Amino acid sequence: MIEAVCFDYFNTCTRAVRRGRGHRRTAEVLGVDPAEWVSLLDRTYDDRTRGAYGGHLAGLRRLCAELGAEPTTGQLREAVELRMATLRQDAPLRAETVPVLRALRAAGVRIAIVSDCWFELPMLLPRSPLAGLFDVAVYSSQVGHAKPHPAMYATACALLDVDPRRCLYVGDGDGRELTGAARFGLTAVQLRAPDLGGHLTFHAEPDWRGASIESLERIPELVGAPILVA
Repeated sequence: MIEAVCFDYFNTCTRAVRRGRGHRRTAEVLGVDPAEWVSLLDRTYDDRTRGAYGGHLAGLRRLCAELGAEPTTGQLREAVELRMATLRQDAPLRAETVPVLRALRAAGVRIAIVSDCWFELPMLLPRSPLAGLFDVAVYSSQVGHAKPHPAMYATACALLDVDPRRCLYVGDGDGRELTGAARFGLTAVQLRAPDLGGHLTFHAEPDWRGASIESLERIPELVGAPILVA
């Protein structure tokens, strides 16, 4: 019997992530070249998601230093707000996410958001439409490890107070998260939504041969929860 569900955030709770114009604006505010900025974000992704760059202001300052820039505190604060706005624009929630989470909560199923991320998501999620719809959130930058490291799943199960064998993990496969979840003992299901493909992803696992679904709307059915009509 499934007692809890762990959801990946990006490309799972959200529609396919695609970089928009906000990254250029952020670079301009920080006084760095936009193309070099995006390239640096890609190169430092693993370290940033593991917390190696620290918090928002110090982390942004360190990134800028690597490009030879020394922004003021005011510029850094503006860049933080732009990063938050850009995340919302680049990764809008799927229409079915909120109804599905509500259905699970109504059925007494515990919910965790388990995400590889830097500082933005921990700041954004408590103020998002998902606030109050999940029991715990596990952020790689706070755990100090990114998926598929077992610490991510161990932390989620401990906070949910659930045996991994009674926990479902749902994700698009970024970060080889499905393999990691299955190895830790969770039941892993890949989201293969029609919009996924050519989206922003790191360390995907195209060789996943386990269970898959095309919509989050299947999740309540998989755990035996009643489906609510929005």
